[in-house]
Amino acid sequence: MTVSTLPANFMEQATHFLGALVEWERELPTISWNDFAAEAQQGRVALFCVDMINGFCHEGTLSSPRVQGIIPAVVAAFKGAYAVGVRDFLLPQDCHPADAVEFADFPPHCQVDTSEAQTIPELAALPFANLFTVVPKNSLNAFHGTKLGSWLDAHHELSAAVIVGDCTDLCVHQLAMHLKLYANQHNLKWRVVVPENAVQTYDIPVDVARQIGALAHDGDFLHLLALYHMRLNGVEVVREITAPTGSVSNHQAG
Repeated sequence: MTVSTLPANFMEQATHFLGALVEWERELPTISWNDFAAEAQQGRVALFCVDMINGFCHEGTLSSPRVQGIIPAVVAAFKGAYAVGVRDFLLPQDCHPADAVEFADFPPHCQVDTSEAQTIPELAALPFANLFTVVPKNSLNAFHGTKLGSWLDAHHELSAAVIVGDCTDLCVHQLAMHLKLYANQHNLKWRVVVPENAVQTYDIPVDVARQIGALAHDGDFLHLLALYHMRLNGVEVVREITAPTGSVSNHQAG
């Protein structure tokens, strides 16, 4: 029988550390889309929106009220980004074949040619939705088997990438880490920014998980831990990015 390598006082240490995480989260800064205006008008800011599709918001086995709850903040992020001149909107989205290997770990979801795999109507209805680049993916990592890698190679002039969507500890985390590590590898001074109010993850309480034979997933804890882990790796985690104020740009169309 394998003996746990955790220290005897692990729970005490973990509780102390969790308190520090909560304090860190409470002090997250708020920034404004105005901060990105000058660079956005030069085409150097991109907004990445991960998996804001019906299958995680409105219907299906993996739809989550927690994820649905961030829709207003995500829509506001799109509007704020567009207002200051952002025109690169990249939307990596689950679009699985019926025989997806991932279905061994997660229930079947967001399959090709189903409504679950479609962009949520709240985003699709935006008047600048023609600027969206939807990137179908069959993996938690949006860069596996997609054209996003080539897009990054062609956009080294970026100065900032803002990430919204779900799930904080899964696809958002994977995307943020890839962008930050890619930038580091190529000595690119990119800001990779995650606004806490516009990302979220799902929740499966311990008792429910035991009843259904699944892994428990405390949404609040894993949301917090993923945010902190991203910050540990150089990602800029903020409370929110507020709407731009004043006359920030004459770049309002196109």
